Amino acid sequence: MPPSSTVEVPLRASATAARPSESAAENNAPYTLPDLVCFAHLHWDFVWQRPQHLLSRFAQYGRVFYVEDAFYHHDNLVEPHVEIKLRDNGVKVVVVHLPARLREDEAAADQAQFEVLSHYFAEQSVTNYVFWYYTPMALGKSRQFTPKLTVYDCMDELAAFKFAPPELKKREQELFAKADLVFTGGHTLYESKREQHPDAHPFPSSIDKAHFGQARGPMAEPADQAGIAHPRIGFFGVVDERLDIELLRELAENHAEWQFVIIGPVVKIDPATLPRTPNVHYLGGKDYKELPAYLKGWDVATLLFADNESTKFISPTKTPEYLAAGNPVVSTPIRDVVRPYGDLKLVHIADNAADFGAAIAKALTQRTDADWRQRTDDYLATISWDQTWQQMVSLMQARLGAKKPDASTTMTGVPLMPTKVSEVTLPPIA
Repeated sequence: MPPSSTVEVPLRASATAARPSESAAENNAPYTLPDLVCFAHLHWDFVWQRPQHLLSRFAQYGRVFYVEDAFYHHDNLVEPHVEIKLRDNGVKVVVVHLPARLREDEAAADQAQFEVLSHYFAEQSVTNYVFWYYTPMALGKSRQFTPKLTVYDCMDELAAFKFAPPELKKREQELFAKADLVFTGGHTLYESKREQHPDAHPFPSSIDKAHFGQARGPMAEPADQAGIAHPRIGFFGVVDERLDIELLRELAENHAEWQFVIIGPVVKIDPATLPRTPNVHYLGGKDYKELPAYLKGWDVATLLFADNESTKFISPTKTPEYLAAGNPVVSTPIRDVVRPYGDLKLVHIADNAADFGAAIAKALTQRTDADWRQRTDDYLATISWDQTWQQMVSLMQARLGAKKPDASTTMTGVPLMPTKVSEVTLPPIA
């Protein structure tokens, strides 16, 4: 029997991926979810963040299909087809390839993706499944399917991001109407979304303490950071419109004695706009497993976020990650950092370059503060991705259990999806 039926599924694990703790596996009800199909705007291999933390855990108990945005070729020689990439714990990353002629025809591109996915899911005997959305824009290629449960894990206010599709807000309203559950990436986002869906739940950024806790022990210094002088003031994350470029510029110019280490890919902004003083070092993107070694070499970690529409609802995952690594932290006044980290005096908060510099100076002396470290560790003990994942699973199982049996969703051996409705020719599935 394929793991698409709602029976108890044994734990599947890989030695390199995140896995739920033994206590989480032992103290909760058996895992009884169907296959999980996730629609995401983020590439699985881009930056390891919320989707990877959660879905790698789902994949240890059942099948997970992570559907990325389509890949458009530069010519029309290719026919629509699917590419499958196997990742940690058996996550199957699904990418539909499309010819260039469909790039300017959204309806035709969505229909082609729907048909390719229908073909692939039928081959995989996906007959009982949950849909998990990170982007409402995926409805174009998925609204014709019939999932047993629909979850919208709203990790960001995507409509506020640079280059957001103009129809995103309308699609989100459609997704709210379809969704059984809405999860949010932070409390500020929850306060907005709970007004739009009756079953919304806040799940702020959590932490893999064991992974980032490695920075508190002996680790080799990464070669590209080893030659940078101290004190080192660090930031890691995607460098885009959310980064306060002018704040970084002022700090670097006002404090030539500090070295600013910036880790992460530069996207959606012109790299030429970034400050290029000798004490600012851009080390590029790093693999998730490398981050603790970089954090270990920092004296202070920062959240250099701008005050704009794109940051109004964010709940930075890096906040608890910095703290788990043992780093003092200074942040701009992002609401989900102020609450709870600023209020608990675990993170310094500053809203201008002068105050931010003063906060960094204070943070440079904080490693010897035993009270701060104890309070930080006490708080971190209350959160984990294991706990977040288990709470989500419990809500999903409860909603599935409350649904009345329906002949359209309980048939065995028949894919729960409509037949093809156009004449797009599909090649054999590789």
